[in-house]
Amino acid sequence: MKQIQEKRSQMSRAFSRREFVAVTGAAGLAAAVAPVFAQQTPPAGPKIKLGVIGCGGRGQWITDLFQKHGGYEIFALADYFQDRVNEAGGKFGVPDERRFTGLSGYKRLLDAKPDAVAIITPPCFRPEQAAAAVDAGCHAYLAKPIAVDVPGCQSIEASGKKATAKKLCFLVDFQTRVQPFYQEAIRLVHQGAIGDFAFGEASYQCGRLDAQMPPGTPEARLRNWVFDKALSGDIITEQNIHALDVMNWVHKRPPLHAFGTGARKVRVDVGDCWDTFSLIFQYPDNVGMTFNSRQFEGHGTSEGILCRMFGSQGVLETSYGGNVMIRGKNFYRGGNTKEIYLEGANANIAAFHKSVTGGDFANPTVPPSVQSNLITLLGRKAAYTGKLVTWDEIIKDTERLDPKLDGLKA
Repeated sequence: MKQIQEKRSQMSRAFSRREFVAVTGAAGLAAAVAPVFAQQTPPAGPKIKLGVIGCGGRGQWITDLFQKHGGYEIFALADYFQDRVNEAGGKFGVPDERRFTGLSGYKRLLDAKPDAVAIITPPCFRPEQAAAAVDAGCHAYLAKPIAVDVPGCQSIEASGKKATAKKLCFLVDFQTRVQPFYQEAIRLVHQGAIGDFAFGEASYQCGRLDAQMPPGTPEARLRNWVFDKALSGDIITEQNIHALDVMNWVHKRPPLHAFGTGARKVRVDVGDCWDTFSLIFQYPDNVGMTFNSRQFEGHGTSEGILCRMFGSQGVLETSYGGNVMIRGKNFYRGGNTKEIYLEGANANIAAFHKSVTGGDFANPTVPPSVQSNLITLLGRKAAYTGKLVTWDEIIKDTERLDPKLDGLKA
């Protein structure tokens, strides 16, 4: 995970150097989180006791942001690997008795009774861990994607509803949906700024990620989870969801169907994930969205997380870490989003704190997060099978990706 975080940091810095290089509940989410980009003063009152499940690179990075916010006490930690939980425990001052390891370490963390948990584990584990957190009476902050299969998405949807019923907060951390330029541009599009939709395109182009250790053991597979279909959901779910979420946000409704392809073309030395996808998502009114992604060396070609929507009166352009704007009749200058990775996480952390302390349990991030995740699964199944797959088919899909965790300690 550390290498993944470093790669994402490198990509963020690259976007800055070049000066360029996501449905239901969006309006409520915007109102909840937009003001917190400017928040500076640590909140008053008791701190929220936070348990962090997942202490890899991003886990430790975001735990540091929770601590710097000032409204949280890093109370307990869980990770499969002892070295990670010890490193994080030393860094954030968590005593040995509240550091938990193994696949069931999260259960012992919940037994320690934190107020809230941040779940930053591989995506295959998130539905079960989120459900357990809500059952234990904990507020839940969840990394995306939320799941690797349709039953997992349905589990998250149910956990979100249960959280609301139990007066608990449940937030999914998408950075784009709390970025003011994205919010305003897409608000204008929904008001008709680019006219009738004609067609669009989305893409996620990046270099290859580095394996954490040589493959060959159950522990190595878990360390290298991002390259494993059952653990990560494949790159279209684990990574490409950022681009597809913006597509989903623009359209406000799911596609009718998808078809396309993909493969392991370049990166064949670790895991079983594909390294490229190429798809067409069909929306109502004969509006097509093309999507492509790669996760291997581009040899100097442009990289980034992009979405463009062409309409009868203009074009929406969005670039994660780059410019967001509307060209055409209703021009919107927008601006640069080069700090989105950090600012978005900080905004969500602040919004989570505000919701917990303010008693706001509407949990508006859950429905769009579930829908965007399902769109990635629609595209994945279409590519895997080489067939046209409809939205109605995917939401009824019962197939589970078996992580096959034999050889790992409980």
